Amino acid sequence: MNTLILQPDAPDTVAIAAQIIRDGGLVALPTETVYGLGADGLNPLAVDRIYEAKGRPKDNPMILHVTGMEQVETLCHHIPPCAYALAEAYWPGPLTMILPAREHIPKRTTGGLSTVAVRCPDSVVTRQVIAASATAIAAPSANLSGKPSTTTVQHVLHDHDGKIEAVIDGGACRVGVESTIVDLTETPARLLRPGGVTPAQLREILGDLTVDKAVTAQLGPDEIARAPGMKYRHYAPQCQVVIVAGSREKAAAYIHAHYQNSDRVLCFEEELPLYKNCNPLAYGREADARTLCAGLFAALRELDDPKVRMVYARCPEGEGVSYAVQNRLKKAAAFQIIDAEEWG
Repeated sequence: MNTLILQPDAPDTVAIAAQIIRDGGLVALPTETVYGLGADGLNPLAVDRIYEAKGRPKDNPMILHVTGMEQVETLCHHIPPCAYALAEAYWPGPLTMILPAREHIPKRTTGGLSTVAVRCPDSVVTRQVIAASATAIAAPSANLSGKPSTTTVQHVLHDHDGKIEAVIDGGACRVGVESTIVDLTETPARLLRPGGVTPAQLREILGDLTVDKAVTAQLGPDEIARAPGMKYRHYAPQCQVVIVAGSREKAAAYIHAHYQNSDRVLCFEEELPLYKNCNPLAYGREADARTLCAGLFAALRELDDPKVRMVYARCPEGEGVSYAVQNRLKKAAAFQIIDAEEWG
């Protein structure tokens, strides 16, 4: 198969992509978060192709990408008023809502659940493709399952060139981590995955907000994944990743004491001088967490190298978008965290 690379401003891009979707094919679509591997979310056979292309577990639900709340009403029932308020505030944008699914939504798409995840992406060309396809598009991140997500067209082609029909080259993703997911089927609402819309922003509209266990810890093999990315090791290079917490000085002392020549250090730009002999890679500035979001997955992909034995990673603290970076790095490390303050 020859994977077409489509330009978002070309006059026939939307028509070509929409036709592929209607025919049951796969198109990698740009969003502000990451590139999504898109297919007709109401066609079980098309959704199966996503699972096969990604090597994705069948109990890992999909997100349906829509053009707005009018389309959500055709997919979901018993939609609470807070969903409309959230959409008004943060759509198009990096927010996914979990709502009760109508009966015609395939169980393939929902991971066997009675609920479905919906999102309106902040990408004009992707919303145009959704509208022209006349369906909701299931579009999980366009990486191989468990690997770092795709934030450039080059990442998509690395994983899927010759395996999918097309990719739309929308440039580098602005946010860089997947959307915030909030479950609105219970009271108070439950945060299932942090992202570009922060817990504080959600609380401005929702009031109370519960944080699910999966945000801060690994789910067990028998626990049900209520949203994408909750259950399995995600975002990880093939080597072992361990987070080293603590002050800059204590973390650097621990890493220098354990570093081997085949290891790498993933750190903040401000910390590069501390690791000049440890093959460091900076993924953004600690003082600006949005740069960490934007740079994280590209950095993890660079570290996905068979010659690397171990990655010692520095993780930001605090709330806001730092919370999303923490979540992704902890999942990449399978929640292995060393407190350098307690070492030595």
